Amino acid sequence: MPSNVTLSCDTNQALGLGQFAIDFLSGALGPGPDQSVLDRTLLFHTDAVLCGLSALALHCNAPTVLRDEALLYRCADPAKSAFVFGSNQQVWAEKAIVANCAAVREWDSNGTNFGFRPEKGHTAGEFGHNDFYPVVVAACQQRELDGATALKAMVLVDEIRGRLAEVFSLKSYKIDHVVHGAIASAATYGALMGATAEQIECAIGMVVAHYIPWRAIRAGKQLSDSKGSSAALSSEIAVMSVKRTMAGFVGPRDIFRNPEAVFRFFEPTTEGKDRWKESGDSPFELVLSHSGNDFAVMGMHFKLGLYEHQSAGALQAVIDMVADNPALSSNACADVEKIEILAYEPAYGIIGNPMKKEPKTRQSADHSMAYIVATLLRKASESPSEIGQSKQGSNGQLWKSLMLMPTDYAVNDSGVFNPATKTLMDKIEFSHGGPDYDAKYPDGIPTSVKITTKGGTVLESGLVMYPAGHARNTSANLHDILDHKFRLLSTIAIPDGEDPDRLVAALQALPSLTAFELAGITDWDIAHRDAID
Repeated sequence: MPSNVTLSCDTNQALGLGQFAIDFLSGALGPGPDQSVLDRTLLFHTDAVLCGLSALALHCNAPTVLRDEALLYRCADPAKSAFVFGSNQQVWAEKAIVANCAAVREWDSNGTNFGFRPEKGHTAGEFGHNDFYPVVVAACQQRELDGATALKAMVLVDEIRGRLAEVFSLKSYKIDHVVHGAIASAATYGALMGATAEQIECAIGMVVAHYIPWRAIRAGKQLSDSKGSSAALSSEIAVMSVKRTMAGFVGPRDIFRNPEAVFRFFEPTTEGKDRWKESGDSPFELVLSHSGNDFAVMGMHFKLGLYEHQSAGALQAVIDMVADNPALSSNACADVEKIEILAYEPAYGIIGNPMKKEPKTRQSADHSMAYIVATLLRKASESPSEIGQSKQGSNGQLWKSLMLMPTDYAVNDSGVFNPATKTLMDKIEFSHGGPDYDAKYPDGIPTSVKITTKGGTVLESGLVMYPAGHARNTSANLHDILDHKFRLLSTIAIPDGEDPDRLVAALQALPSLTAFELAGITDWDIAHRDAID
């Protein structure tokens, strides 16, 4: 029995996604995901929730604004309501979803996919992140579904958005990557809520026809709240579209073959005067897994701290160099003459822009390669006693000791305006590695770093392809490093004196939760700490 379903380009793929979502959750297609798939998804969900709770504890602006807004929309009907992080007050489900999605995305520290499936020839290379789990939790709270169902639905939302990322590059047309997540959210939420395939098709059509976000939200020298909340706002409209179609609203059908929707508009499947031909195919086929271990989530990458995912190769390079040259860490700020970084597009264009050497906001700092690398090297120089003789490729202890956390991006003299960081940033030269580097992405994160000291010593990292956290990295102790990250975020999230391990354990228990217990999974006391923005 095949373990996947193919939605070919000459079919109504929006309707096919609706039916696939329904059949996947019902178990009609096969035995379902292997335990390894469920385990990995559970780690991503734990990561996302801890990111969200800690962002609220530090009063990050957008999640706080949206959470406060959600609490104004009280709803007494359990079938229509869900819960925001840190509250047992029922609110309209779509308001809980937008607030919680904004919280989990705020740090830009949850999972990432790179849209790469070479065995199928699907290598569009679109980004995406595990931002949409609150859609699943809210639907399960509404329908009184248990944790095992929720975890399976999380696999589904990642499968749909992950496979779309493999076949259509939104960024190539300056469209924000959250469109794929919004489509996945509409399909998954609709299936959980009991919508028909036709209703899900219409909801997907509404999302694509009415609500396309441009990458303008991510452009500019200083980024705004819109950058971190893009997924949240798109998930909100996805859920509202499902609610409307279930109430009888008829949206655009067969949207992937619509010649005036984003897919065929940017990648026409007919030529010349026939470009707008209604009967044209969509630009891609979709191959969706329903059973076994070949799921999109298995190729998604963990961020081992707070940093833009395109910088992971450079971070690994610097950690390797510190591990092999402990003396580098003790006097880096004074001894380093020049730091040269070579990387691929789109890393060079997104986080290597010279304008981003002068970040003034947290969001801009975490999208600056120079700031991220300089901060890591500064932290190494501030704690030389913690820098052991770890060998290259097995330096999990250094990832933990130097892990970038929210305070590293605080808008103050200890964070964004740290003078030692600024000194190191001024020594960084970031260059495009050219075709050789570009050809290796998105298979890996091809990056190399060369550090020249004032004494003339030249240290070279060599090419880094699969840094720790990358799905194809085989050397790092991923679980050990993630445990450290989880504990750090949990300690921020909950009040002093409470056990951070209890929060982590509760989130890891998701598959065994009853429907009643799942209703309370967001209800944790959140610490009130000084804001870092």
